[in-house]
This record gives sequence, C-alpha cells and structure tokens, in this order.
Amino acid sequence: MKLVVGSDHAGFPLKASVVEYLQELGHEITDVGSYNPAPVDFPVISGKVCDAVLDGSADRGLLICGTGVGAVIAANKRAGIRASIGHDVHCAHQGVEHDDVNVMCIGAQIVGPWLARDLVKAYVEAEFDATDDHVRRVEMLHELDRNRGA
Repeated sequence: MKLVVGSDHAGFPLKASVVEYLQELGHEITDVGSYNPAPVDFPVISGKVCDAVLDGSADRGLLICGTGVGAVIAANKRAGIRASIGHDVHCAHQGVEHDDVNVMCIGAQIVGPWLARDLVKAYVEAEFDATDDHVRRVEMLHELDRNRGA
C-alpha cells in the first residue's frame, strides 16, 4: 500500500518508528514532515497528508501529533477526507471497515511505540466492507462534503 505519513513536532519522535515498521511490513511510505523536533503547525502537515490522499498519490494517510485531536480536526476540514483518531485497535480497523477512513490520527503523547505498531497494522490491513449499509452511509458523508458552506 502507498501511505503518506506526517507529524508535527510532538509526533516527530514516534513517527520514525512507525515509518520503519510500515516499511518492514512492505508498504511504500512518503514522509511529508516534520523532519526534526522544531515546532511546526499541525494544519500544514495535515494539509500535505490530505493532498496526497486526495490526489491519489497515497492510498491512505497517517498523522501523528501530540493527542491526535488537532490532526483529526484539520484533516476533516478537507472534503473527501474521512479521518479518525485511532487510539485502540478496534477503532483502527473498524473505522476503515465501516466508515472507509482514509486518514488515521494518533497521539504520540497518548500511545507508545508498541501500541502504535498494533494500531497502524490494524489500520493498513483493514479493508472497507462495502455492504449496502456502509456504502450508503459513506455516500451520506460525501453528500455532507458537497453541501459544505451551503
């Protein structure tokens, strides 16, 4: 799978181990920053991750910040992005299976490296369960995107 990964300064220390693990699993990774622990605004990094998902250069995205909250808010401002916080394994995979999540956000200050590995593995291995109910609900999310600002 082609994945785009980004972090702010709070997520920077965890990002390296996550990227390394995803590469071990055989995924192609694009790292859009940050590249050092200097302060950076998470909406900038979120925008880069979302751009890659929306233009098709990545199948899914992963954002790592302090709590995951700012990243998920910023990502969900973009039409076509269905971002969730994935701090437990069940939500990490079920978000994809039921809601077609295409960007998962985790908080480096909430989860450690071992749990992060379990979370990203569950996320990347999950597949959308295209039952009538799930497809209908995701289409409703697309309709909400189309009606933004109306």
